[in-house]
Amino acid sequence: MSSGDGQQSQAFAKPTFSEAQACALVESVFGLKVSKIQPLPSYDDQNFHICISRAKDTTDGPTEYVLKVSNTESSKTPDLIEVQSHIILFLRAAGFPTASVCRTKADNVTSLVSVDSGSEVRSYLVRLLTYLPGRPIAEIPISPQLLYEIGRLAAKLDKTLEKFQHPKLSSLHRENFIWNLKNVPLLEKYLYALGQNRNREMIEQVIQLFKDEVMTKLHHFREYGWNFHQLENCCDTGERM
Repeated sequence: MSSGDGQQSQAFAKPTFSEAQACALVESVFGLKVSKIQPLPSYDDQNFHICISRAKDTTDGPTEYVLKVSNTESSKTPDLIEVQSHIILFLRAAGFPTASVCRTKADNVTSLVSVDSGSEVRSYLVRLLTYLPGRPIAEIPISPQLLYEIGRLAAKLDKTLEKFQHPKLSSLHRENFIWNLKNVPLLEKYLYALGQNRNREMIEQVIQLFKDEVMTKLHHFREYGWNFHQLENCCDTGERM
């Protein structure tokens, strides 16, 4: 994303699948018939809440899913998406309430689909996860207890993920990834989006404090490939808590 005008570069494109296209995708890639579909919020990918029609001779199994379509840039890093999918499986086995990863008809955890947009052909990695109901944290009154529980969960995730192993784990390490907490100073180039107001002043102060108080001590901290945006992609199915 450009720092000047906020427009997406040609290398990056958020998916723009219609509901009809998404339904056809679920049927062709995962072999499921969609009975209801609803868009879900997402920052740079595209998510859909999917309800499926259960076969007449089937009475068990999930009926609600989330179709996740990765943006064009993320779709160029299938190793990263694969690791995220295996993290979901790992955390679920460890007792966390994560979604399940649904396999494609070809028995893969992801599928790369190509779409002709008229001027070019774009490729997107798609995944299907079981749906986890919930509410956006922005809709929940903030309290010290809630903040404590969020911090407790983050710590538990961190300790659990110390044991995660995967041959492609290094794909999580992206030096200038904007969502990596150690890259807080990279946010400075996006301050223009706030205009000139009190919020911008506070954020400028926080960034400066991070530079003065945290960056000088980074070498004392343990470092893993995890950050909250990656965990959101792994564990969440619609940006909910």
